[in-house]
Amino acid sequence: MEQQNRERKTLTDGEIGAIAHLYRSEAYRSTIWRTRLDTTTNWAVVTLGVALSITFSSPEASPLPLILVGILIIFFLLLEARRYRYFSVFRARARWLEQHFYAPMLEDGDLHMEENWQKVLADDYTKPRYHVGYWTSVGRRIRRNYLWILLIQTLAYAGKLIVHPTPVTSFQQAMTRADVGPLPGEAVIAIGVIYILSWSGIALWSEWSSAKRAKARGSRTAMG
Repeated sequence: MEQQNRERKTLTDGEIGAIAHLYRSEAYRSTIWRTRLDTTTNWAVVTLGVALSITFSSPEASPLPLILVGILIIFFLLLEARRYRYFSVFRARARWLEQHFYAPMLEDGDLHMEENWQKVLADDYTKPRYHVGYWTSVGRRIRRNYLWILLIQTLAYAGKLIVHPTPVTSFQQAMTRADVGPLPGEAVIAIGVIYILSWSGIALWSEWSSAKRAKARGSRTAMG
């Protein structure tokens, strides 16, 4: 049997039909999980919009909602990163079939079974696993969407301190407006800077990590 598997260079018509249906199912599942990713992004955008409306509803309104909404945004980001790990599995399988099944078939009619791409796919079904780590997923979602959401949140908060209730006239006045209960404005601003730099750092690290993994594994030996 092992000798037959090594010598096998083609697929039967029935097997080709089964793989075509398999591709359809993987494309469908990746589409469904992509929709779930968009849902959490929409939640983050809506909650930020509500915080902006409350904060800028009047000059006397507190900038605190723009700080608190950051907690919700990060919650949605972490939830979306978990969903992205599932999405990446189905997307990688569909892309693998496109690259090694459909593209060779359309180009020269040869499925190049000798490259053992089918064994890589079979192994992924036999031993399913995530293709990316959790923090890599977090970084990818920050780069794709959440960096812009966090940027808008930061600029809106700074704008609120500068213009409401009257245009700021000194740095100390801005720090006073940033006070939150017993926390002085300087501490609040410092926490905000750490908040932005931390998530930006994760985004940059995930980009570097993904590039390193892609270079190390090559394009024809693994999915993800």
